[in-house]
Amino acid sequence: MQADVDQGFSFDLDAFRAAYARFLAPAGGAAPRILLTGHSHQAWPDAARDALVACFDDAARLVDDKWDAAVLPKLAAVGEAILERMGFDRGDAIAFGQNTHELVYRLITALPRGPLRIVTTQGEFHSLRRQLARLAEEGVEVEWVSVEPRAALADRLLAALRPGTSMLAISAVLFESATVVPRLDEIVARAAEIGAVPLVDAYHAFNVVPIAWGRAAPHVYAVAGGYKYAAMGEGICWMRVPPACALRPVFTGWFADFGALAGGGGGVAYAPGGARFAGSTFDPSALYRAAAALEHWDRFGLTVPRLRAISLRQTGRILGLLDAAGRGADVISPREPERRGGFVAVRCARAGDVVERLRARRVLVDARGEALRIGPAPYLTDAEIDEGVAAVLEELGR
Repeated sequence: MQADVDQGFSFDLDAFRAAYARFLAPAGGAAPRILLTGHSHQAWPDAARDALVACFDDAARLVDDKWDAAVLPKLAAVGEAILERMGFDRGDAIAFGQNTHELVYRLITALPRGPLRIVTTQGEFHSLRRQLARLAEEGVEVEWVSVEPRAALADRLLAALRPGTSMLAISAVLFESATVVPRLDEIVARAAEIGAVPLVDAYHAFNVVPIAWGRAAPHVYAVAGGYKYAAMGEGICWMRVPPACALRPVFTGWFADFGALAGGGGGVAYAPGGARFAGSTFDPSALYRAAAALEHWDRFGLTVPRLRAISLRQTGRILGLLDAAGRGADVISPREPERRGGFVAVRCARAGDVVERLRARRVLVDARGEALRIGPAPYLTDAEIDEGVAAVLEELGR
Protein backbone atom coordinates (compact mmCIF):
# COMPACT_ATOMS: atom_id res chain seq x y z
CA MET A 1 0.00 0.00 0.00
CA GLN A 2 1.52 3.30 -1.08
CA ALA A 3 0.71 6.50 0.78
CA ASP A 4 1.43 9.77 -1.01
CA VAL A 5 3.06 12.29 1.29
CA ASP A 6 4.17 15.26 -0.74
CA GLN A 7 5.05 16.05 -4.31
CA GLY A 8 7.52 13.48 -5.58
CA PHE A 9 7.54 11.36 -2.40
CA SER A 10 5.62 8.33 -1.22
CA PHE A 11 6.26 5.61 1.29
CA ASP A 12 5.08 2.07 1.84
CA LEU A 13 2.50 2.31 4.62
CA ASP A 14 2.29 -1.46 5.03
CA ALA A 15 6.04 -1.68 5.63
CA PHE A 16 5.85 1.29 7.97
CA ARG A 17 3.05 -0.25 10.02
CA ALA A 18 5.00 -3.49 10.23
CA ALA A 19 7.68 -1.57 12.12
CA TYR A 20 5.12 -1.01 14.93
CA ALA A 21 3.99 -4.61 15.35
CA ARG A 22 3.99 -4.62 19.15
CA PHE A 23 1.94 -1.43 19.55
CA LEU A 24 -0.46 -2.00 16.66
CA ALA A 25 -1.01 -5.71 17.39
CA PRO A 26 -0.95 -6.04 21.21
CA ALA A 27 0.24 -9.32 22.69
CA GLY A 28 -2.12 -11.81 24.29
CA GLY A 29 -4.72 -11.78 21.53
CA ALA A 30 -6.20 -8.42 22.57
CA ALA A 31 -8.35 -6.67 19.99
CA PRO A 32 -6.51 -4.04 17.93
CA ARG A 33 -6.81 -0.46 19.11
CA ILE A 34 -7.21 2.74 17.13
CA LEU A 35 -4.50 5.02 18.50
CA LEU A 36 -5.73 8.57 18.00
CA THR A 37 -3.11 9.67 20.54
CA GLY A 38 -0.40 10.74 18.11
CA HIS A 39 -0.30 14.14 19.84
CA SER A 40 0.29 12.75 23.32
CA HIS A 41 1.94 9.33 23.14
CA GLN A 42 2.83 8.06 19.71
CA ALA A 43 3.40 4.34 19.38
CA TRP A 44 7.03 3.30 19.68
CA PRO A 45 8.58 1.46 16.75
CA ASP A 46 9.73 -2.07 17.55
CA ALA A 47 13.29 -0.79 17.17
CA ALA A 48 12.85 1.00 20.50
CA ARG A 49 12.49 -2.37 22.24
CA ASP A 50 15.71 -3.56 20.63
CA ALA A 51 17.36 -0.34 21.83
CA LEU A 52 16.41 -1.08 25.44
CA VAL A 53 18.09 -4.47 25.16
CA ALA A 54 21.17 -2.79 23.67
CA CYS A 55 21.25 -0.39 26.62
CA PHE A 56 21.36 -3.32 29.03
CA ASP A 57 23.96 -5.14 26.97
CA ASP A 58 26.23 -2.09 26.82
CA ALA A 59 26.04 -1.76 30.60
CA ALA A 60 26.81 -5.45 31.07
CA ARG A 61 29.73 -5.28 28.66
CA LEU A 62 31.25 -1.95 29.67
CA VAL A 63 30.03 -1.40 33.25
CA ASP A 64 31.07 2.14 34.30
CA ASP A 65 33.01 2.64 31.07
CA LYS A 66 29.66 2.78 29.23
CA TRP A 67 29.49 6.57 29.67
CA ASP A 68 32.54 7.48 27.60
CA ALA A 69 32.37 4.46 25.27
CA ALA A 70 28.66 4.43 24.42
CA VAL A 71 26.36 6.88 26.21
CA LEU A 72 28.06 10.25 25.67
CA PRO A 73 28.80 9.62 21.95
CA LYS A 74 25.14 8.65 21.53
CA LEU A 75 24.09 11.81 23.39
CA ALA A 76 26.09 13.94 20.95
CA ALA A 77 24.70 12.19 17.86
CA VAL A 78 21.11 12.36 19.10
CA GLY A 79 21.54 16.03 19.94
CA GLU A 80 22.73 16.87 16.43
CA ALA A 81 19.81 15.02 14.83
CA ILE A 82 17.29 16.70 17.14
CA LEU A 83 18.66 20.17 16.44
CA GLU A 84 18.31 19.54 12.71
CA ARG A 85 14.71 18.40 13.12
CA MET A 86 13.99 21.50 15.21
CA GLY A 87 15.23 23.74 12.40
CA PHE A 88 18.55 24.71 14.00
CA ASP A 89 22.17 24.11 13.02
CA ARG A 90 23.47 20.66 13.99
CA GLY A 91 26.40 22.31 15.76
CA ASP A 92 24.26 24.42 18.11
CA ALA A 93 24.34 23.84 21.85
CA ILE A 94 21.77 21.54 23.44
CA ALA A 95 21.05 20.39 27.00
CA PHE A 96 19.14 17.23 27.95
CA GLY A 97 16.81 16.51 30.84
CA GLN A 98 14.17 14.01 31.90
CA ASN A 99 11.41 16.58 31.32
CA THR A 100 11.04 20.13 30.07
CA HIS A 101 10.14 21.40 33.55
CA GLU A 102 13.59 20.47 34.84
CA LEU A 103 15.23 22.46 32.04
CA VAL A 104 12.89 25.44 32.26
CA TYR A 105 13.41 25.77 35.99
CA ARG A 106 17.20 25.68 35.52
CA LEU A 107 16.84 28.52 33.04
CA ILE A 108 14.66 30.51 35.46
CA THR A 109 17.26 30.12 38.22
CA ALA A 110 19.85 31.60 35.85
CA LEU A 111 17.96 34.88 35.45
CA PRO A 112 19.66 37.92 37.00
CA ARG A 113 18.97 38.46 40.69
CA GLY A 114 16.45 41.13 41.60
CA PRO A 115 12.81 41.75 40.71
CA LEU A 116 11.64 39.35 38.01
CA ARG A 117 8.95 39.96 35.42
CA ILE A 118 7.85 37.08 33.20
CA VAL A 119 5.48 37.34 30.23
CA THR A 120 3.54 34.20 29.33
CA THR A 121 0.09 33.19 28.06
CA GLN A 122 -2.98 31.69 29.64
CA GLY A 123 -2.64 28.77 27.21
CA GLU A 124 0.57 27.18 28.50
CA PHE A 125 0.90 23.56 29.57
CA HIS A 126 0.26 22.68 33.22
CA SER A 127 3.89 22.34 34.33
CA LEU A 128 4.87 25.86 33.23
CA ARG A 129 1.55 27.36 34.35
CA ARG A 130 1.88 25.79 37.80
CA GLN A 131 5.53 26.79 38.21
CA LEU A 132 4.91 30.39 37.22
CA ALA A 133 1.84 30.59 39.46
CA ARG A 134 3.95 29.39 42.38
CA LEU A 135 6.68 31.92 41.59
CA ALA A 136 4.00 34.62 41.49
CA GLU A 137 3.12 33.65 45.08
CA GLU A 138 6.75 34.42 45.95
CA GLY A 139 6.61 37.90 44.43
CA VAL A 140 7.59 37.30 40.80
CA GLU A 141 5.54 39.51 38.48
CA VAL A 142 3.85 37.28 35.91
CA GLU A 143 1.79 38.77 33.10
CA TRP A 144 -0.68 36.21 31.78
CA VAL A 145 -1.60 37.20 28.22
CA SER A 146 -4.97 35.88 27.06
CA VAL A 147 -4.87 33.56 24.04
CA GLU A 148 -8.31 34.72 22.89
CA PRO A 149 -9.00 36.09 20.41
CA ARG A 150 -6.19 34.08 18.84
CA ALA A 151 -5.92 36.27 15.74
CA ALA A 152 -4.49 39.12 17.85
CA LEU A 153 -2.36 36.99 20.20
CA ALA A 154 0.93 38.16 18.69
CA ASP A 155 -0.06 41.82 19.08
CA ARG A 156 -0.92 41.32 22.75
CA LEU A 157 2.38 39.53 23.42
CA LEU A 158 4.36 42.29 21.69
CA ALA A 159 2.56 44.91 23.78
CA ALA A 160 3.32 43.01 26.99
CA LEU A 161 7.04 42.84 26.18
CA ARG A 162 8.16 46.14 27.65
CA PRO A 163 11.53 47.08 29.17
CA GLY A 164 12.09 45.46 32.54
CA THR A 165 10.81 42.06 31.39
CA SER A 166 13.13 39.25 32.52
CA MET A 167 11.73 36.36 30.47
CA LEU A 168 9.27 35.49 27.74
CA ALA A 169 7.84 31.97 28.15
CA ILE A 170 5.41 30.85 25.44
CA SER A 171 4.53 27.86 23.28
CA ALA A 172 5.04 27.51 19.55
CA VAL A 173 1.80 25.50 19.31
CA LEU A 174 -0.94 25.78 21.97
CA PHE A 175 -1.57 22.43 23.65
CA GLU A 176 -5.35 22.77 24.03
CA SER A 177 -6.29 23.85 20.51
CA ALA A 178 -3.31 22.99 18.25
CA THR A 179 -3.05 26.66 17.28
CA VAL A 180 0.30 27.57 15.75
CA VAL A 181 1.34 30.84 17.42
CA PRO A 182 1.79 33.45 14.66
CA ARG A 183 4.78 35.79 14.20
CA LEU A 184 6.91 33.79 16.59
CA ASP A 185 10.18 35.17 15.20
CA GLU A 186 8.96 38.74 15.67
CA ILE A 187 7.87 38.05 19.26
CA VAL A 188 11.18 36.42 20.21
CA ALA A 189 13.18 39.18 18.53
CA ARG A 190 11.26 41.78 20.54
CA ALA A 191 12.01 39.91 23.76
CA ALA A 192 15.72 39.83 22.94
CA GLU A 193 15.65 43.53 22.01
CA ILE A 194 14.48 44.52 25.52
CA GLY A 195 16.91 42.14 27.25
CA ALA A 196 14.44 39.39 28.16
CA VAL A 197 15.39 35.72 27.93
CA PRO A 198 13.12 34.21 25.22
CA LEU A 199 11.93 30.66 26.01
CA VAL A 200 9.76 28.76 23.50
CA ASP A 201 8.06 25.46 24.33
CA ALA A 202 8.24 23.64 20.99
CA TYR A 203 6.94 20.28 22.28
CA HIS A 204 3.77 20.37 20.15
CA ALA A 205 5.83 21.39 17.12
CA PHE A 206 8.74 18.97 17.28
CA ASN A 207 8.61 16.42 14.44
CA VAL A 208 5.23 17.58 13.16
CA VAL A 209 5.27 21.38 12.57
CA PRO A 210 8.42 22.90 11.03
CA ILE A 211 9.35 26.23 12.61
CA ALA A 212 11.00 28.99 10.60
CA TRP A 213 12.90 30.62 13.46
CA GLY A 214 14.13 33.55 11.36
CA ARG A 215 15.15 36.48 13.56
CA ALA A 216 14.56 34.34 16.65
CA ALA A 217 17.35 31.86 15.92
CA PRO A 218 20.26 33.78 17.48
CA HIS A 219 18.37 34.34 20.73
CA VAL A 220 15.88 31.57 21.47
CA TYR A 221 15.97 28.91 24.16
CA ALA A 222 13.71 26.19 22.75
CA VAL A 223 12.53 23.17 24.76
CA ALA A 224 10.86 20.03 23.43
CA GLY A 225 10.78 16.31 24.07
CA GLY A 226 10.29 12.89 22.59
CA TYR A 227 7.11 11.71 24.30
CA LYS A 228 4.68 13.05 21.69
CA TYR A 229 5.26 13.23 17.94
CA ALA A 230 8.81 11.81 17.99
CA ALA A 231 7.85 8.30 19.25
CA MET A 232 10.80 8.26 21.66
CA GLY A 233 8.86 7.69 24.87
CA GLU A 234 9.28 9.42 28.20
CA GLY A 235 12.42 10.64 29.94
CA ILE A 236 14.04 12.38 26.95
CA CYS A 237 13.66 16.17 26.72
CA TRP A 238 16.03 18.91 25.69
CA MET A 239 16.67 22.63 25.39
CA ARG A 240 18.42 24.32 22.51
CA VAL A 241 20.75 26.98 23.89
CA PRO A 242 21.74 30.10 21.90
CA PRO A 243 25.36 30.70 20.94
CA ALA A 244 27.56 32.47 23.49
CA CYS A 245 25.19 31.77 26.39
CA ALA A 246 26.98 32.56 29.66
CA LEU A 247 24.09 32.06 32.12
CA ARG A 248 24.87 30.32 35.42
CA PRO A 249 21.89 28.26 36.67
CA VAL A 250 21.48 28.11 40.45
CA PHE A 251 19.74 24.74 40.07
CA THR A 252 22.75 22.81 38.81
CA GLY A 253 24.27 19.34 38.95
CA TRP A 254 27.73 17.93 38.54
CA PHE A 255 27.23 17.04 34.86
CA ALA A 256 27.18 20.82 34.22
CA ASP A 257 30.96 20.70 34.65
CA PHE A 258 31.71 17.06 33.99
CA GLY A 259 35.44 17.65 33.59
CA ALA A 260 35.82 19.21 37.04
CA LEU A 261 35.41 15.82 38.72
CA ALA A 262 38.96 14.88 37.80
CA GLY A 263 40.45 18.36 37.86
CA GLY A 264 39.22 19.54 41.25
CA GLY A 265 39.54 23.24 42.02
CA GLY A 266 37.38 25.75 43.84
CA GLY A 267 34.35 27.74 42.81
CA VAL A 268 31.40 26.68 40.70
CA ALA A 269 32.46 26.36 37.08
CA TYR A 270 30.22 25.65 34.08
CA ALA A 271 31.06 23.76 30.93
CA PRO A 272 30.53 25.64 27.66
CA GLY A 273 27.43 25.37 25.52
CA GLY A 274 24.38 23.40 26.56
CA ALA A 275 26.25 21.40 29.19
CA ARG A 276 25.90 24.33 31.61
CA PHE A 277 22.22 23.37 31.93
CA ALA A 278 22.92 19.70 32.59
CA GLY A 279 21.87 17.95 35.78
CA SER A 280 23.39 14.83 37.23
CA THR A 281 23.54 11.10 36.54
CA PHE A 282 20.61 9.99 34.38
CA ASP A 283 19.04 6.80 33.09
CA PRO A 284 20.42 6.42 29.54
CA SER A 285 17.70 4.02 28.36
CA ALA A 286 15.58 6.92 27.06
CA LEU A 287 18.55 8.08 25.02
CA TYR A 288 18.82 4.64 23.39
CA ARG A 289 15.11 4.76 22.51
CA ALA A 290 15.58 8.25 21.07
CA ALA A 291 18.45 7.13 18.85
CA ALA A 292 16.37 4.19 17.59
CA ALA A 293 13.37 6.43 16.84
CA LEU A 294 15.49 8.94 14.94
CA GLU A 295 16.99 6.15 12.84
CA HIS A 296 13.45 4.85 12.25
CA TRP A 297 12.26 8.19 10.81
CA ASP A 298 15.33 8.46 8.64
CA ARG A 299 14.98 4.87 7.38
CA PHE A 300 11.54 5.69 5.97
CA GLY A 301 12.58 9.10 4.64
CA LEU A 302 10.22 10.90 7.00
CA THR A 303 11.68 14.36 7.36
CA VAL A 304 9.75 16.95 9.33
CA PRO A 305 8.21 18.53 6.19
CA ARG A 306 7.02 15.09 5.06
CA LEU A 307 5.61 14.30 8.49
CA ARG A 308 3.88 17.68 8.37
CA ALA A 309 2.30 16.79 5.03
CA ILE A 310 0.97 13.50 6.44
CA SER A 311 -0.35 15.26 9.55
CA LEU A 312 -2.16 17.99 7.63
CA ARG A 313 -3.82 15.46 5.34
CA GLN A 314 -4.96 13.39 8.32
CA THR A 315 -6.21 16.32 10.43
CA GLY A 316 -7.94 17.67 7.34
CA ARG A 317 -9.69 14.32 6.96
CA ILE A 318 -10.82 14.44 10.61
CA LEU A 319 -12.18 17.96 10.14
CA GLY A 320 -14.09 16.82 7.05
CA LEU A 321 -15.69 13.94 8.97
CA LEU A 322 -16.70 16.25 11.84
CA ASP A 323 -18.15 18.77 9.39
CA ALA A 324 -20.09 16.09 7.53
CA ALA A 325 -21.64 14.95 10.81
CA GLY A 326 -22.72 18.49 11.75
CA ARG A 327 -20.08 18.90 14.46
CA GLY A 328 -18.01 21.56 12.70
CA ALA A 329 -19.15 24.32 15.04
CA ASP A 330 -17.61 22.44 17.99
CA VAL A 331 -14.11 22.40 16.47
CA ILE A 332 -11.63 24.50 18.47
CA SER A 333 -8.58 23.97 16.26
CA PRO A 334 -7.81 26.33 13.37
CA ARG A 335 -9.20 25.47 9.96
CA GLU A 336 -6.31 27.02 8.03
CA PRO A 337 -3.58 24.38 7.53
CA GLU A 338 -0.76 26.83 8.21
CA ARG A 339 -2.28 27.67 11.62
CA ARG A 340 -3.12 24.09 12.68
CA GLY A 341 -0.78 21.83 14.63
CA GLY A 342 -0.83 18.04 14.87
CA PHE A 343 -4.29 17.31 16.30
CA VAL A 344 -7.92 18.39 16.17
CA ALA A 345 -9.65 19.61 19.33
CA VAL A 346 -13.43 19.49 19.73
CA ARG A 347 -15.39 21.31 22.41
CA CYS A 348 -17.16 18.74 24.54
CA ALA A 349 -18.91 18.84 27.91
CA ARG A 350 -17.69 16.06 30.22
CA ALA A 351 -14.87 15.31 27.80
CA GLY A 352 -13.18 13.01 30.33
CA ASP A 353 -16.25 10.75 30.37
CA VAL A 354 -16.22 10.57 26.57
CA VAL A 355 -12.55 9.55 26.68
CA GLU A 356 -13.32 6.67 29.05
CA ARG A 357 -16.28 5.44 26.97
CA LEU A 358 -14.10 5.49 23.84
CA ARG A 359 -11.36 3.62 25.67
CA ALA A 360 -13.84 0.84 26.38
CA ARG A 361 -14.38 0.69 22.62
CA ARG A 362 -10.61 0.43 22.00
CA VAL A 363 -10.46 3.95 20.56
CA LEU A 364 -7.85 6.07 22.33
CA VAL A 365 -8.11 9.86 22.48
CA ASP A 366 -7.58 12.29 25.36
CA ALA A 367 -9.03 15.47 26.84
CA ARG A 368 -7.83 18.73 28.32
CA GLY A 369 -10.63 20.46 30.18
CA GLU A 370 -13.59 20.64 27.81
CA ALA A 371 -11.44 19.96 24.75
CA LEU A 372 -11.48 16.43 23.32
CA ARG A 373 -8.22 15.97 21.41
CA ILE A 374 -8.03 13.68 18.37
CA GLY A 375 -4.46 13.07 17.25
CA PRO A 376 -3.59 11.03 14.16
CA ALA A 377 -0.15 9.55 13.48
CA PRO A 378 1.64 8.47 10.30
CA TYR A 379 1.07 4.74 10.96
CA LEU A 380 -2.75 5.08 10.88
CA THR A 381 -4.75 4.07 7.83
CA ASP A 382 -7.59 6.21 6.52
CA ALA A 383 -9.97 3.41 7.48
CA GLU A 384 -8.78 3.53 11.09
CA ILE A 385 -9.20 7.30 11.21
CA ASP A 386 -12.72 7.01 9.77
CA GLU A 387 -13.69 4.27 12.24
CA GLY A 388 -12.19 6.14 15.18
CA VAL A 389 -13.89 9.43 14.35
CA ALA A 390 -17.19 7.60 13.81
CA ALA A 391 -16.90 6.25 17.35
CA VAL A 392 -16.07 9.75 18.63
CA LEU A 393 -19.18 11.14 16.91
CA GLU A 394 -21.38 8.42 18.41
CA GLU A 395 -20.12 9.17 21.92
CA LEU A 396 -20.44 12.91 21.44
CA GLY A 397 -24.05 12.35 20.48
CA ARG A 398 -24.90 10.39 23.61
